Amino acid sequence: MCPCRVLDTEQPGYSRCCQPFHLGRASGSPVPDTAEELMRSRYSAFVLGLSDYLLRTWHETTRPADLELDQQTRWEGLVIDSTRSGGATANRGVVEFTAHYSQAGLGGQQHEVSTFVRENGAWFYLDAL
Repeated sequence: MCPCRVLDTEQPGYSRCCQPFHLGRASGSPVPDTAEELMRSRYSAFVLGLSDYLLRTWHETTRPADLELDQQTRWEGLVIDSTRSGGATANRGVVEFTAHYSQAGLGGQQHEVSTFVRENGAWFYLDAL
């Protein structure tokens, strides 16, 4: 199963879900069609420690110069609470989610309302409300 836990039986594993997005445009791989797809692929990138993908999909106006992921955090599940706009024909979208994790044996969750924009056919994470 993909780390983003899409339960679609047509895409049961990472290689058919988020991995093609992680491989990037240069390889001819597809890009996410919706803000939610980008959110899911970014969550999977956090799980897998793919900071280069996270930076590549972060909008240039809010992207940090570098990103150091906490190796002690174990991401354990993603729940999409809601989406607003962000469909295949939209240019802006909002995805509310809860990501569950454990760190030093203690469980926690990160709740966020994230804003996404699409430019030149590609979705980017902009910021969190």
